[in-house]
Amino acid sequence: MKVSVISVLLYLVLGPVAGGLLAGIDRKITARMQGRRGPSVLQPFYDLFKLFHKQVVVVNDVQDFLVWGFLVFIVFTGGLFFAGGDLLLVFFALTLAGIFFVMSACSANSPYSSMGAQRELMQMMAYEPMVLLVAIGFYDVTGSFSVSDIIHAGSVPAIAYMPGIFIGFLWILVIKFRKSPFDLSTTHHAHQEMVKGLTTELSGNILALVELSHWYENVFLLGVVGLFVVTNAWWSGIIAVAVCLLSYFSEILTDNIFPRVKWDFMLKSTWTVTMVAGVVNLLILTMIR
Repeated sequence: MKVSVISVLLYLVLGPVAGGLLAGIDRKITARMQGRRGPSVLQPFYDLFKLFHKQVVVVNDVQDFLVWGFLVFIVFTGGLFFAGGDLLLVFFALTLAGIFFVMSACSANSPYSSMGAQRELMQMMAYEPMVLLVAIGFYDVTGSFSVSDIIHAGSVPAIAYMPGIFIGFLWILVIKFRKSPFDLSTTHHAHQEMVKGLTTELSGNILALVELSHWYENVFLLGVVGLFVVTNAWWSGIIAVAVCLLSYFSEILTDNIFPRVKWDFMLKSTWTVTMVAGVVNLLILTMIR
């Protein structure tokens, strides 16, 4: 119980710090890949502080409430995960957070926000089946949905049994990290044809809350990546961190190599990977265990 409380507190305090540093490293690596020097690794923190001090233009009070709901459920999702809670409940909370985000965009009378909300729902349709397969796969391997039980299930990492599901999860992380070729609803780059999609009508500290939510979410998602590798051995945590960083670098590389695609290709390719890598892996796992 004490360890769980400490883990949650560390996530609450260090989550945005790690998320901001990851965003800064992302910008730096992207700039280097494009032949530029790039901003400081601390630039995301400067941008966040600037947003908190800017004038806020709130479209309506409902949008303000829904953005706060998005942040609260993202933090709840990560806190429950790092506390060793139920993985199904964790993913359900993540979906609920996404619904709050979509509703906040729908509450604004803006064609760009509405289009971004529609695309976000399409993206949720694309990645949710793979997310569910991740939870089922861990249950088949360990016999439990509890994150704590999964970590202490044995000395063999889950990725040894679920390589296909791991690949499928990395595929849908391109969507969750909002990177090309699947950055359809909003993006961290300035080339989005919908201005900023979901966040078009957000400004000031409300936009800062969205950015802070994404930092928390990214740390949580990398935590799920680490769950594939970590075991009850103390040194597995070091390997898990290395795998998380390597996975994040692969997402940055993908972002800089591939152009954005249309929604139908995203849906077809994601479901194809889910069926081929995820479902086949799950069927094989069911037969051999």
